[in-house]
Amino acid sequence: MRIALGLQYDGSPYSGWQSQVNQNTIQDEVEKAITAFVGTSAIQSDPIRVITAGRTDTGVHALGQVVHFDVEVERDHWSWVRGVNTFLPESIVVNWAQPVSVDFSARYSAFERTYIYALHAGPCRSPMAAARAGYVMLPAERWFDVDVMKLASVCLIGEHDFTSFRSSECQSKTPVKTIYSIEIVSDRPWLYFKIKGNAFLHHMVRNLVGSFIQIGVGKQSADWMSDVLAAKNRSIAAPTFSPAGLYLTQIAYPEQFQIPQPWLENSWLPKSLF
Repeated sequence: MRIALGLQYDGSPYSGWQSQVNQNTIQDEVEKAITAFVGTSAIQSDPIRVITAGRTDTGVHALGQVVHFDVEVERDHWSWVRGVNTFLPESIVVNWAQPVSVDFSARYSAFERTYIYALHAGPCRSPMAAARAGYVMLPAERWFDVDVMKLASVCLIGEHDFTSFRSSECQSKTPVKTIYSIEIVSDRPWLYFKIKGNAFLHHMVRNLVGSFIQIGVGKQSADWMSDVLAAKNRSIAAPTFSPAGLYLTQIAYPEQFQIPQPWLENSWLPKSLF
């Protein structure tokens, strides 16, 4: 049977989601935990392999990650939650579990993904937010020009070729993606970027945030964002920004699959963002 899980994790101890040789990854921890719960004797063919909605990078967090896997044992939904969590480290948790039809794919059935980037700014960094938020040093009397940043975001809405914001290691078949909305919320000393789209390229959100920061501190104009987008040239956009403040918060699926909403109440991010 096919099981879907809703996950939350602190990505700071891990080398990203995807399994890699000699690296500590979230996928490895989840697959080991599932295998330990069901028992190796219950796996009659191939090892447990988990498919994810979004392969988050090193240091990136998730509040609403969705995965699925196939297994030849049956348990009720709460047994999956309790059982798998028993074998997971404290930095990863299963929030919900449910059986799904075999035509469900955590990756390919998703039609919308939402990321939030949390940025802290001021004269001194916060040690309490070191792995939880990005940081920009600003004098106490200065702040970002949020209105100009919002103006710059307009050109990004819709379907575009986002090559300028694409990592050289990106494995996506196409650089063309659709951004549905961008919200920039100022709550000094915090700044939040909420970006919703059909899919994202490797490092795309972090590259967008880095470019927004250049505009917000006055190093670039609002029009510069549209110039960067049109150039389809990664070298002219801002450097890739820190992974620490990036959160995968929600994945949307067709109603027919009845995928639960993520548990966001336990997040330190402002509830108004959700």
